[in-house]
Amino acid sequence: MSNTPVIAAVDGSEHSLRALEWARAEAVRHDCGLLVAHVLPDHAQLYAGRRASLHDASEPEDIPDPVREWVRALLGGGPGSGSGSGFDPGAGLPAGVTYEALEGSVPEALRVIGSRSRMLVMGSRGRGGFASLLLGSSSRAVASTAACPVVVVPHAERGARPDADAELSSGRVVVGLHAAETPDDVLTFAFTEAAVRGTTVQVVSAYAIPPSPNLVIDSPFAVIPPEGLADEGDGVPAEREMLRSQTERLAPLRERFPDVPVEQAAVPGDPAGRLVIASRAAALIVVGRHHPRRTAMSLAIGSVAHAVLHHAHGPVAVVPTLKDDA
Repeated sequence: MSNTPVIAAVDGSEHSLRALEWARAEAVRHDCGLLVAHVLPDHAQLYAGRRASLHDASEPEDIPDPVREWVRALLGGGPGSGSGSGFDPGAGLPAGVTYEALEGSVPEALRVIGSRSRMLVMGSRGRGGFASLLLGSSSRAVASTAACPVVVVPHAERGARPDADAELSSGRVVVGLHAAETPDDVLTFAFTEAAVRGTTVQVVSAYAIPPSPNLVIDSPFAVIPPEGLADEGDGVPAEREMLRSQTERLAPLRERFPDVPVEQAAVPGDPAGRLVIASRAAALIVVGRHHPRRTAMSLAIGSVAHAVLHHAHGPVAVVPTLKDDA
């Protein structure tokens, strides 16, 4: 079993339950541990601080944490399960699963603990989120700053029935690729996820085309295998050039992951819109977090990642840029 865990950020809400279920399955796929993390609410942190300052031996050692009992009940334990004195973070939980209560602000606490994880999984909205919000402030902040990939699992209301375009991405890992700019870390993450699922990587790139009176804005979503890139094939020149650029960029990944099937798609205009459509049926959408010309510590998330996070119907992995190419 790998020592690098998948972390599920929970707060006891239904949104975080969906994230916990997704993270648990992901830990099984990667044969690694699952760490369930909960940032204590302000009143619990104040209580912990008061208790520490008074050094009152009569106070219980364990801080009351209803979310911990909620997690134990969900994952196979219950109150009082486990043995021994003191609090065992694994007590009452299945093998390979641990629980950790965190203090501090939600974004900062999760950013710190995420630095030692394979990925951090969280819901799109927390317990206190307004129903009208597409993406909660904590999810946005963590996805924008964490040192590890962050997977945001949308709430149930964001689900959508797949249409004909979305079905072309059914069960696949779909990654947005700018052939000249997307970092290798993003592609490696996507191929790794496809490998552990035994599914296909679908690579989506967008190309710009000049305005034309005959332009069809919503052209069909076309998936083209590498053998379909012969000069005599169909497709506008910009599309075919984009597909060739994809092929060159993907060559090292094909060698590294020879058992992962690859599909390539080039679309006119808006890449975020196509990724959102694909999210209706895809297993996972993967996007890079920053434009590489931004600094690695920039707080601004890229426009494509921002749009996909707000509107995707399925899980979205935001992979950070680990190298500053500026």
